[in-house]
Amino acid sequence: MDIQPFKFGVATSGEHFTDRREDTQRLASNFKHGINTILISPRRWGKTSLVKKTIKEVSGDELRVIFLDIFACRTESDFCNAYATAVLQQTATRWEEILRNAKEFLSRISPKFTLGTDPTTEISLSLDIRGKEEGIEDVLELPEKIAKKNNCRIVVCIDEFQQLGEFTDSLTFQKKLRSVWQHQRHVSYCLFGSKRHLMSELFGSRSYPFYKFGEVIYLSKIGTSDWVTYICERFASTGKSISPALAEEIALRVDNHSSYVQQLSWLVWSRSDSVATASDIEQAESDLISQNSPLFEKQTEDLTGYQLSFLRAITDGVSGSFTSQEVIDKYGLSSSANANSVRNALIKKELIETTEGQTYMTDPVMALWMKRSLF
Repeated sequence: MDIQPFKFGVATSGEHFTDRREDTQRLASNFKHGINTILISPRRWGKTSLVKKTIKEVSGDELRVIFLDIFACRTESDFCNAYATAVLQQTATRWEEILRNAKEFLSRISPKFTLGTDPTTEISLSLDIRGKEEGIEDVLELPEKIAKKNNCRIVVCIDEFQQLGEFTDSLTFQKKLRSVWQHQRHVSYCLFGSKRHLMSELFGSRSYPFYKFGEVIYLSKIGTSDWVTYICERFASTGKSISPALAEEIALRVDNHSSYVQQLSWLVWSRSDSVATASDIEQAESDLISQNSPLFEKQTEDLTGYQLSFLRAITDGVSGSFTSQEVIDKYGLSSSANANSVRNALIKKELIETTEGQTYMTDPVMALWMKRSLF
């Protein structure tokens, strides 16, 4: 029996990976044909799982894929260390080869290594690049040089790419990256992140260096019918069952949000005996809201009255026309200018998203919590 039929909070794979057939094919095609790709969606919609699944499908001797997460990077130096480490480590199978590539391609900046028990999977690299423009260029050229040496192509996948926007003099560093990467012929890039407004700004604004750097893909939610099939199959794999109608209810209650569908399904599965019931779903939803309440309290404690009123409008079903006099009067938003200002502030806080003229809360469970606790 599978003791963990549902996974959440981590990248999923294998039987835990759901649908995304078209997204996987599209991403794989871009990888194979050297098309730069920008992948954007809110947090925990499955970007990392999609990228890692695609990497597994396309990787081989002729196409090597490098993955790194720069969420913890705060400076150019942090980025260069993480970037060089990932490139060296994931393009070699032996420590000797890692060392040889570093000596050959990073000789101007004297790299220093710290080794773990397995050098091919546990190394960290320290580079002294302060004030050394040629050193930064060497790091950024590293995958291109290794690809030429090995007569292969390389795709570099960088998670949480929007972190670059937090660096000191971020625009200057972005220009460095673009100026080097755009001329590479053996390397392409998959850049993705979860702060949609920042990613859209980095790649959609003419004033930013990465404008039109590649194909921008806005990841959509997994469809309800796919979730129903998945949930029913995962229950069945453990000897339990759930009706399609209740499986659909699970998906809809959390607005098809990938991580929450997995988590709510797990809570329902944990509560159920041999057959899931409507009561199991009600109790599981309460558990889900309770588990996340401390986080939601922290996220809302500093909100203004106007911001809370705007969120209340959304939880009441308002998704557009926030500047109409009716909405302004009903929710005390003062004026259309103030309503727009409040909306922009909430977008920056990542509490709401606006797509195709419709505004909604980024976190569907927070919306459920607010209905129960605040409104």
